[in-house]
Amino acid sequence: MSSNGAIHLRVATVNGHACLEVKDNGIGIAPENLPHIFERFYRVDATRSTNAESAGLGLAIVKSICTAHGAEVTVQSQLGAGSAFCVRVPRFKN
Repeated sequence: MSSNGAIHLRVATVNGHACLEVKDNGIGIAPENLPHIFERFYRVDATRSTNAESAGLGLAIVKSICTAHGAEVTVQSQLGAGSAFCVRVPRFKN
């Protein structure tokens, strides 16, 4: 883990939705892994498969909670440049 890592949070309105964005400058996610990261028990780094710290459930839980509330979670990532997750929630009219 780098001591120069940073996480940025942003809330904005995008195309009629509220968007909570969580962005980091970490190692990123390889394109071939992106379609699977919201699957239960999926781990991007196979070398961590025996690591008891991660069960591979975090992003699957995030997706389930978003779906239950009519929201969507997406990710954009580039190796060596970090990842950006966006939770889009429909804006409710009063």
